[in-house]
Amino acid sequence: MTAETDTQTTTVYRVTGMTCGHCEGAVTNEISGLPGVATVKAVAATGEVTVVSAAPLADEDVRAAVDEAGYEFAGQV
Repeated sequence: MTAETDTQTTTVYRVTGMTCGHCEGAVTNEISGLPGVATVKAVAATGEVTVVSAAPLADEDVRAAVDEAGYEFAGQV
């Protein structure tokens, strides 16, 4: 799911393998490092990661960040 405003884009991604707060932190940290990312909220219980960015992010970039954190990117919700 992607929603765009005049200045920011909010996208919700599905990430599998997160089970705790440490997992949420690892995914948040890696995605936060992508250019243009303003905020990241990862929720292990739902497997959803909400990203607010200046422009839509390339799925390949998000996948690479999630892989680096040690989890599996399952696409947009």
